[in-house]
Amino acid sequence: MVQKVSEVVGTSKESFAKAAENAVETAAKTVRNLRWFRVTELEGRVTDQKVSEYHATVRIYFDLGP
Repeated sequence: MVQKVSEVVGTSKESFAKAAENAVETAAKTVRNLRWFRVTELEGRVTDQKVSEYHATVRIYFDLGP
């Protein structure tokens, strides 16, 4: 079996977990055979002295071929 890895960044105004979930859900719209993911980096945006957005960099692994 051969797998490919794609790195994407998900965002959310709710949480890091939701940001990672958004990344996987968005990738699933165009990539088939998703198998697993790994969160590699967490970042956030601060607006008016408060956390306003969460970012999760996610590596998504999927199978190539049949």
